[in-house]
Amino acid sequence: MNGARSLVETLLAAGVDTCFANPGTSEMHFVAALDQSVGMRCVLGLQENVVTGMADGYYRIAGKPACTLLHCGPGLANGLANLHNARRAHSGIVNIVGDQATHHRPFDPPLTADTDALARTVSAWVRTSATAPQVGGDAVAAVQAARTLPGQVATLILPSDASWDEGGIVAQALAIPAPPVIDPLAIDNAARVLRSGKNVLLLLAGAGVKAQGQALAWRIAQASGASLMADYVNGHVARGRGRLQLERVPYSTDLAVQALARFEHIVLVNAKPPVGFFAYPGKPSTQYPSHAQLHVLSRPDQDAVAALRALVEVLGAPDVALPDPGPRPGVAEGAPTPEALAQTVAALMPDNAIVSDESVSFGRGFYRHTHAAPAHDWLHLVGGAIGQGLPVATGAAIGAGGQRRVVSLQADGSAMYSLQALWTQARERLPCTTVILNNRRYNILIGEYKDVQATPGQTARRMLDLGDPDLDWVKLANGMGVEAARATTMQECADLMVRSFRQDGPFLVELIV
Repeated sequence: MNGARSLVETLLAAGVDTCFANPGTSEMHFVAALDQSVGMRCVLGLQENVVTGMADGYYRIAGKPACTLLHCGPGLANGLANLHNARRAHSGIVNIVGDQATHHRPFDPPLTADTDALARTVSAWVRTSATAPQVGGDAVAAVQAARTLPGQVATLILPSDASWDEGGIVAQALAIPAPPVIDPLAIDNAARVLRSGKNVLLLLAGAGVKAQGQALAWRIAQASGASLMADYVNGHVARGRGRLQLERVPYSTDLAVQALARFEHIVLVNAKPPVGFFAYPGKPSTQYPSHAQLHVLSRPDQDAVAALRALVEVLGAPDVALPDPGPRPGVAEGAPTPEALAQTVAALMPDNAIVSDESVSFGRGFYRHTHAAPAHDWLHLVGGAIGQGLPVATGAAIGAGGQRRVVSLQADGSAMYSLQALWTQARERLPCTTVILNNRRYNILIGEYKDVQATPGQTARRMLDLGDPDLDWVKLANGMGVEAARATTMQECADLMVRSFRQDGPFLVELIV
């Protein structure tokens, strides 16, 4: 057995059964091994940033890592933006990168790069397999690292001779380390703060914003009078009927400062202290008031549900029903607006849908209009590197076994970074509905110009304009094998969404906003 075959068999034995790939010459023996092994689903992406984004979306829904297959340092470099997003979202990925054969590398062939250095920018674990017999053991160590709470990117660099040489050994899966225990003093301190009668905020992230964590947090809030908010940068939030009507800390520094100003204590549940995405002249980096005291209940690498459950027990917080969000809204009419689109999505989305949200500035107010939608999962752009939405939606659909409708709320400029994901949706016949929010500009940057106190002139405005020529998303989608249509009113958009939900495969709605 060669090293590549031992790698595939080891991954399968460790529970990794999906591979998102864009292979090259150095990975051909891995590709050949896929034909010799049973059980590995291999999904082709036409660009590496699509591949890594799909692996991110897969983990967020499946709850277990997939592997990627990338070609040498430049292929890894193409996928770094969505690996950055995956790292920020705490998504577990076994990132496999082919490399030059060990005896060939000293000759400095054209694709040679410092692959190890590139990998370390986004990975919690990096290792290079030097020989075929080492590959299996390195693979299970990578899977162990990827599955370590809260989820990590683990990169295994595979020289081509370690793939083709004989002597590969299938390794047995390693135990996943238990998360660090919750500090009893942290529980007692949080309970003391909650009993103080002061203005207290429980800021939730990680498992704290999924269904079980929300129910526990609501019991704590009802028993103590504390307020609840979600961190702005959560990768996966349980939303809709039967879940809390949580709002996020606002993106805007001014709005965030205003929203947090009244709190004297902030209890962090897998969350980090709120800071701005960027620095702005004359504005603070931190968004919470200077007098507020921060208290860590649980870190991102700890079990938020266990921490919240322990706090419930210390407080003696009784079980209590979650608040009813009210009736499901109807379809909005008239011209497209953020509020109208959110209302229409809430009115029409199927039960147990998944929303991949890369609406950027258009969608920051979507939450308050979608609380009464059916129960669903909402996936956010966490790391801020645009080009995530379509790949994450694609991977999420695969992570759900093709059994759940995925709705992409997608800004037009961001979509152009990774539109090749549409081709994979078509090839895999995935139930993905994409709504392209086509305003023909980088609208977020127009707002950022004002916030950084810069004054755009004609040249600058042209750098933010996506017209001349206009992007034709119907033709772009058709070219990728995806059926598409254009809407200019909310009724047209609603009709197309309903049409898409009745189909098995992907559909794109170009909404002119």
